[in-house]
Amino acid sequence: MEGKVNDKRTLYVGGLEESVTSDIIRAAFVPFGELLDVNLPVDSSTQKHRGFAFVQFDERTDAADAMDNMDGAELFGRVLKVNVAKPDATGRGSHRPVWETRADDFFNKADGEGGDDAGGS
Repeated sequence: MEGKVNDKRTLYVGGLEESVTSDIIRAAFVPFGELLDVNLPVDSSTQKHRGFAFVQFDERTDAADAMDNMDGAELFGRVLKVNVAKPDATGRGSHRPVWETRADDFFNKADGEGGDDAGGS
């Protein structure tokens, strides 16, 4: 399966204004081709989106057209930064379970500097 991770069909869209919704993003990008998904990540503590989104197109050429036309475009008074989405190199993209990372962080902070603990790997 070549290009399994992204195949250059998923775009990162940054610089979003606070009131922008996934429907607004969909409306802005659908003229370039069929959309498979629009993901607007939400901050768990504020319940507001984090100022960026991921837009997945059915066709790579449609994603390229959208990137060429929408990078630097203005939406709700903000200039968009649009490029090919990259896999997250830390945290969610690692093979280490999230709960393991959070537990280690908790215990390292509790120890002061992060000494060895008996349950570590």
